[in-house]
Amino acid sequence: MATSFEDRAAQGRLGEGRGPEFLALAFREFFRNPLAVGSAFPASRFLVDSMLAPVDWSRQDCVVEFGPGTGIFTHALLDRLPGHARLLAVDTSAAFIDHLRKGTDDRRLIAVAGSADNILNIMADHGLDRVGCILSGLPFSTLPPGRAERLMRTSCRSLAFDGLFLAYQMRKTVAPLLTRRFARVTTGFEWRNMPPCHLYWASRPL
Repeated sequence: MATSFEDRAAQGRLGEGRGPEFLALAFREFFRNPLAVGSAFPASRFLVDSMLAPVDWSRQDCVVEFGPGTGIFTHALLDRLPGHARLLAVDTSAAFIDHLRKGTDDRRLIAVAGSADNILNIMADHGLDRVGCILSGLPFSTLPPGRAERLMRTSCRSLAFDGLFLAYQMRKTVAPLLTRRFARVTTGFEWRNMPPCHLYWASRPL
């Protein structure tokens, strides 16, 4: 199992989401719906490593990813998760989900075209009760305040009592949402990305 992007296999998986065709897909979906996609540029390996490093993924049984896009974080999570785990990736873009389904034959991945607002129903449809971690690339800065609050509330309801909520964001809009809903919030920043991102690790949902 890969534990770092210095690992050659993980580097190869990361590279799968950086070819010209994948960049074209990312740009096309961004310009089609920039408020939902957030950024036209796939995450850098530095952002992925910084975001995922603090978590012991070998102990995660079920993870949800909001906004997988071209799958940079999706493949990184699959490299780190144990063989019995499940990864539920939810994106409003049918093109992104189709790309994930065609490019990933990992039985642990469940790729769903839908809204994160509906995560509880999506989880129920796939026999999932509570999850250990949610990783979100959704741009909270572009969400209406009411929707952002509802999404955070729903996310907390989907997490186990010791669950984690991870987010990488261009802006700090998500910070007060997290501090109101989680007992502990840790922050970071990764400048080696286009654009640079604020990182959040929230634990113990209230």
